[in-house]
Amino acid sequence: MNPYQVLLCRSLHPAGMALLDARPDVHCTVLHDPPVPQFHAALATADATLCWLERVDQAALDAAPRLRCVSRYGVGFDTVNIAACTARQVPVMVANGSNDLSVAEHALMLMLALARRVGQHDAHIKAGGWWPARGPEMVDLAGRALLVVGYGRIGTRVARYGAALGMRVSVLDPLYHPARIAADGFIAARELHAALGTADVVSLHCPLRPDTHHLMNAAAFAAMKPGAILINTARGPVVDEAALIPALARLHGYGADVLEVEPPIGPHPLFAHPNVLLSSHNAASTEEGLARMARMAAQNILDCLDGKPDPAMMVNPELAS
Repeated sequence: MNPYQVLLCRSLHPAGMALLDARPDVHCTVLHDPPVPQFHAALATADATLCWLERVDQAALDAAPRLRCVSRYGVGFDTVNIAACTARQVPVMVANGSNDLSVAEHALMLMLALARRVGQHDAHIKAGGWWPARGPEMVDLAGRALLVVGYGRIGTRVARYGAALGMRVSVLDPLYHPARIAADGFIAARELHAALGTADVVSLHCPLRPDTHHLMNAAAFAAMKPGAILINTARGPVVDEAALIPALARLHGYGADVLEVEPPIGPHPLFAHPNVLLSSHNAASTEEGLARMARMAAQNILDCLDGKPDPAMMVNPELAS
């Protein structure tokens, strides 16, 4: 019997490769951030693919007649055409529960770093300064109001972390009943703009959907409190960056692990603002987080090839029935 052909679109952490290598009926081909033509060409013989940011659209599916599994390295799936995969009977698998701890800690790090102006103070000292001319201009998080937008695995952790710091935590997520949020000890927010008007820190953890695209737009920024902090570890297009730029003058800071276009093309307008902290969509990429994602993503592939995909890891679980 010919081995299953698994296409990896980047080198996989050893924790995941060990699972794949242990299967004699699986052969892996590794590409490194392949351009679209190379990705599509490699899909021609693939039974499964493990994707990072590669787009699995109708054109990709048309190039992959044998495809039995799309496994995502992480929990996001906005780069995958779910309807087209479902129509082709291709399970789309995500590594649920693998990165919530790492991303939540990253969001907390950005909050603290912006509250204490870590980036600006570090740059000032390294440039030969010491005490800032205008003073430290730092704030405590304890006693301040935190609004968590999106109450999935990551948002739930961020809410708990904020409460542990002594913050007053509100949660906005229409998928969760207000009684459930209240039972967890948090305030259930009912409407975005009203909630923004009372929040000192806003942390975004919602998926990217048509209703969340540019959720943070000019009207949302106008509703925010002066001096507020905005954190985005969700998806870049949740924030309208063109509307964010003029709003930065009245915000304490913006911290993001994501941009609307990744990687940025040329000098990004956000780079010129000292109250902006950015990371390269790597919030989940701690050593532990990478190992967890790799193991889950690899196991998802093996489960699909064995005809037993885990419905808890499927974006289209109707295919499991």
